[in-house]
Amino acid sequence: MYYKDQISIEVTDKMKYVYPVVIYPDDGAVGVTVPDLPGCHTFGSDTADALLIAKDAIEMWLWDAENNNENIPSPTPLNEMKSETGQQVTLVAANTDEWRQLYDTKAVKKTLSIPKWLNTRAEKANAPFSRILQEGLKEYLKV
Repeated sequence: MYYKDQISIEVTDKMKYVYPVVIYPDDGAVGVTVPDLPGCHTFGSDTADALLIAKDAIEMWLWDAENNNENIPSPTPLNEMKSETGQQVTLVAANTDEWRQLYDTKAVKKTLSIPKWLNTRAEKANAPFSRILQEGLKEYLKV
């Protein structure tokens, strides 16, 4: 994605996003809202903490939308964002692949076919099929 007339940010992977957020004081804490993602609000003990938690909240929101084939809202250009006195607007980068690797670790069963001779040799060697397949797929996908 490229935001014209603002910070140049190019994202080529469809699992990487950059959204504007509004930061505001919230009863001794720091609140963060993501106007483009309905219901995506969080807070932290200070600005750095709030932005780190906001990154996680954005990734979770987008991960859910991706998994349910829902529309992913386009980010509002930074120069079109509005804020009130005491609020700040900034950008937060999110990567749903990173989030998925950390939190979406439920195993799924896959049926696959390999040549009989290869299966025989692998079984004799007590090959860990699942681990080898996972490592091979990660290498293939460069994740």
